[in-house]
Amino acid sequence: MKAYMQQYPDAGIKHFTHERNMGKGAAIHTGIANATGDYLIVQDADLEYDPEEFNDLLRPVLKGVADVVYGSRIMGSNPHRILFFWHTIGNRFLTFISNMFTNLNLTDMETCYKLFKTSMVQSLHLKEKRFGFEPEVTAKISRIPGVRIYEVGISYYGRTFDEGKKINWKDGVRAIYCILKYNLFCR
Repeated sequence: MKAYMQQYPDAGIKHFTHERNMGKGAAIHTGIANATGDYLIVQDADLEYDPEEFNDLLRPVLKGVADVVYGSRIMGSNPHRILFFWHTIGNRFLTFISNMFTNLNLTDMETCYKLFKTSMVQSLHLKEKRFGFEPEVTAKISRIPGVRIYEVGISYYGRTFDEGKKINWKDGVRAIYCILKYNLFCR
């Protein structure tokens, strides 16, 4: 992120940190609370997603056809590193369950890359502090009347566990819990 900020000093990017690791969701909450621009993009620090593709996410919004854009690692022809079979099956299963409750037809609900109108995402009162952010925000976005959600194909440069990947089956169980919680009980 620092390199991107140096390359594009006029982009108006703000960089916030926590004194200790509080989880992905907590970092996203800090970003959302401090966002001042018209649009907000979620970018993980591990660079499994290419910041050069921000414009791909922004394009449907600038064309006036989308309010929210998900970057899909599943669709499209962009390159992606081939990694774990069971992660792919798990992701598709979680996306399938989420789609059943939200009545969306996303291909990659768990993607990091999501672009929102800032005012829209700030109004959602998000609670999840870890990987539960993805199912929570998807459930809440899907209930906004008239919301226009698009997906664009993105590249993906995934890491192995030896390279620092941290997500595991427990995060999948938590995602199922969050899908049920935010679609059935916390409406």
